[in-house]
Amino acid sequence: MTLKVDMGFDGAGGAALVDLEELLATRLLVQGNSGSGKSHLLRRLLEKSAGQVQQIIIDPEGDFVTLAGPHGHVAVEAVDYSVSEITHFARRCREHRTSVVLSLEGLEMEGQMRCAAAFLMGLFDAPREHWFPALVVVDEAQIFAPAAGAEVSEEVRRASLGAMTNLMSRGRKRGLAGIIATQRLAKLSKNVAAEASNFLMGRTFLDIDMARAADLLGMERRQAESIRDLARGTFLGLGPAIARRPVMLKIGPVETSARSSSPVLVPLPDAPAGDMREFLLAGLEDAAPLTAPAPTPRPQPATLVLEELARLPVTPIAEDLPEPVDPEPVMAASLRAIVADEEATGKTTAVLFQDFQVRCRMHGLRHTPLDLAGFTRRFAAARAGIFEGLEDEWAPALEAGRRVPDDMLGAFLLIARAASENRPCPSDQEIALVYGTSSLGRARRVLSYMEERDIIVARTDLSGRRSITIPALGWTTQPTEP
Repeated sequence: MTLKVDMGFDGAGGAALVDLEELLATRLLVQGNSGSGKSHLLRRLLEKSAGQVQQIIIDPEGDFVTLAGPHGHVAVEAVDYSVSEITHFARRCREHRTSVVLSLEGLEMEGQMRCAAAFLMGLFDAPREHWFPALVVVDEAQIFAPAAGAEVSEEVRRASLGAMTNLMSRGRKRGLAGIIATQRLAKLSKNVAAEASNFLMGRTFLDIDMARAADLLGMERRQAESIRDLARGTFLGLGPAIARRPVMLKIGPVETSARSSSPVLVPLPDAPAGDMREFLLAGLEDAAPLTAPAPTPRPQPATLVLEELARLPVTPIAEDLPEPVDPEPVMAASLRAIVADEEATGKTTAVLFQDFQVRCRMHGLRHTPLDLAGFTRRFAAARAGIFEGLEDEWAPALEAGRRVPDDMLGAFLLIARAASENRPCPSDQEIALVYGTSSLGRARRVLSYMEERDIIVARTDLSGRRSITIPALGWTTQPTEP
């Protein structure tokens, strides 16, 4: 079955049609400066194909959430959810074939990139039985697939770029048809842009962007100037889903509108009678005066400070001071309480460290002997069920785990504890729980990471029972229970 999407009018006044089935197989790139009508084009495409195919929109500005009313899209504000919840949400979208709008409004650029990467990987990693066809629309794609280094961490940039590359290069086999829109081709990664076979080029003014647009449309360089003269809402289109030769498309009207709109001129308010200067400055004498910053005191010579300290009376030590608190039992009790708290799973290490300090003070320990790094390793051991004896019986295990990243230390100590106590090897579920995830695939990747670096050696017998050896300690777990 062939479905045609009515996008408006072509240069001859006829209907401008886009082959939806061909679009699912060949992907689409939309380019145009701010105000050229990219969002209007995407909205027209989504409205006219709603009900024919699942639609998934990654919306940096929250403009497309208005599709939720008349067309039944589920709008989700990403700022309210964690990364793991966003990944789980993506899998549910594929399973139930629900059209959704993921609004990234309210997140900084790094947060938007991290969220988009997790969401796209969740779509990409869905089980094969859920590989239904879907349009995946990414507005402002240059944010998520930058051509050069963005002002974010390298880890986040690579994750986002990798997810966008997967969408455009490998998504077709999984039913995911990428539709990406960008303000500037020069800012978009070439590896991502090159995977599209359909192009809609709107108004642009920079020479480098006009030249790239002309190359993609198969136009000569001298014809690139025509891209600068395109009216708002008018695009040059090319591709198997649009036309075999460049054609002009005038995008038709849409039913819904964005929450934000272009600025329009409105009449200025009538000026109040009298002198405007007096009106603007009226009442300023009642405003609180700005206080000048206190002058910085000049430092006193060290000899004067020592003389003043010597003249101070010596205060005798009170005999009724409380006995000093032993920190080890207090820290162990606090760690047990945090591990038992179900809400602690989704909290960051910094937040848990503050919780740990508060619990220690409640038990009478004013100053904990642990800094953030020390607490991270101690908490990893606590997740493995080791609360005491880290400097004694478990010191060899901690020494053997120095090559393990802090976030994997808990999984390593869980294995070491099972081997030390001659118990069966922990299951993937137990390792995932200690690692702080519900994904069994991540638990297996943790084991693969440690095995590749010869930290552990895993053995699976013919009955499928796994046992793990820690060569540095000479400890081996019992095989897993059948």
